[in-house]
Amino acid sequence: MTDSIPILDGIAAIRDRYDAFIVDLWGVVHDGVTPYPGVIDCLQRLRAEGKQVCLLSNAPRRVGSVVQRLAQIGVPEDCWDAILSSGEAAHLALATRDDDFHQALGERFLHLGPERDADVYEAVDDVVRVDGLDDAEFVLNTGIDDPDERVEDHAPLLEAAAARRLPMICANPDIVVIVGGKMQICAGALAQHYETLGGEVFYHGKPHPPVYRRCFELLGRPDPARVLAIGDSFHTDMAGAAAAGIDGLFVIGGIHGAELRDAASGRPDAHKLAAAAERHGLRPVAAVERLNWDGLA
Repeated sequence: MTDSIPILDGIAAIRDRYDAFIVDLWGVVHDGVTPYPGVIDCLQRLRAEGKQVCLLSNAPRRVGSVVQRLAQIGVPEDCWDAILSSGEAAHLALATRDDDFHQALGERFLHLGPERDADVYEAVDDVVRVDGLDDAEFVLNTGIDDPDERVEDHAPLLEAAAARRLPMICANPDIVVIVGGKMQICAGALAQHYETLGGEVFYHGKPHPPVYRRCFELLGRPDPARVLAIGDSFHTDMAGAAAAGIDGLFVIGGIHGAELRDAASGRPDAHKLAAAAERHGLRPVAAVERLNWDGLA
């Protein structure tokens, strides 16, 4: 088994190793409803010490919408230096068409997702939203509308799109997210199923390297050895850190929380954490129960 991964009380113990921090939002900073205890103080302290913080979200919405939502749930703007979302990355790709995949998409698309994600394609020239697959040239997947939806609910549409060989843009590679303590699927779960049907998918966001390159640009191109990615998902955050060549700090209390705790005490279980890291072929430099400075009360 993989050697144990240090479980720290807080980030203060290792912050001197790094100049910049790429921090996940959902599951690390907040649960979709409220910030986690200690996290705002932690981010503010990092910046007070001259550290740079880039918030990196797989939210399928543009940065302006993400900032607005952070304000609504009580995360102040002095918690970060830069912010990037997968929705922003998807918007830019649709607008610039600077790669072979996006150049070949065509103009007409079917939006699979809620209306609140419409800013991903709004203000983009030469794209037209259509109401049915028969008129579509590609699918823009931003996720689900109702938190109780499952992949099976969308299977007929996905099967029909795959039969027509429509390419798909996935604007949120997350598989699941915790909203107010309840797990629900994300666009990544739909995209993953689409690939099993033979569909072609282009993902914007973590764990894919382009979004990390953009973060480095926003941070002024720091030394990768002095950058730490912080997240609660092996599939996106830790895999993305590894692909970008930077260290990762794993937050146990996010989407993997239930499986990584001791059943009797409810505390993080170092053996379970090490086994999970080994299963994913990843090794974070350390872990914390929650992102905080030096321990939660």
